[in-house]
Amino acid sequence: MTNADAPGLPGADIPDARGRTGLHRTGLDLDRNPRVKVRDVELLASAWHVLRKTTLDYQDSDGEWATQQRETYDRGNGATVLLYDADRRTVLLTRQFRYPVYVNDHPDGMLLETAAGLLDDDDPETAIRREAEEETGVSLGEIDHVFNVYMSPGSVTERLHFYAAAYDGGSRTGDRGGLAEEGEDIELIELDIDEALRSIRDGAIQDAKTIMLLQWAVIDGPFAR
Repeated sequence: MTNADAPGLPGADIPDARGRTGLHRTGLDLDRNPRVKVRDVELLASAWHVLRKTTLDYQDSDGEWATQQRETYDRGNGATVLLYDADRRTVLLTRQFRYPVYVNDHPDGMLLETAAGLLDDDDPETAIRREAEEETGVSLGEIDHVFNVYMSPGSVTERLHFYAAAYDGGSRTGDRGGLAEEGEDIELIELDIDEALRSIRDGAIQDAKTIMLLQWAVIDGPFAR
């Protein structure tokens, strides 16, 4: 049954919890790739983020058309920033509980990460300045854009904007961050860059965005030799 056959579905023809409608039409107007024709979009869930099942026709390299179905999880786009002190050769990371990794074999779900968050209605730079201050207490000055990456293109629509910015580790105070009203309980972890790289190798750091930014930092970034 498609959403056209299901009147009264939150997020489709009536507002969902976030006041959104028309979520079952996303993708129907795509025409950038002539080998792809979107036929139908079914809204499966919209409690906060959006899960859709899309039926499309795809033309392969032999010119043959086939009908496919794809489920996509749309949580919006996000941004992340590596905070570094080049003189002290340190980086400032966060540690917080992540249930999805806990339920998928991580020992305790406490993940070491760069500061990050969803864009919501902001542009990427504005969003990451907001998130960095909320999570770490650091107000960013000059900020460098590193790259943009689709993190899980097989099923998740999110594009993540990567940044790097200096912080003054010598004047930093406190070891906690996050907004209590949003249920955030964040520990701040300052690591020497060499220790951070060892933490990738020994598995203490398992977050993809964090690994990418740390490796960038020693290849092309502030710690490049």
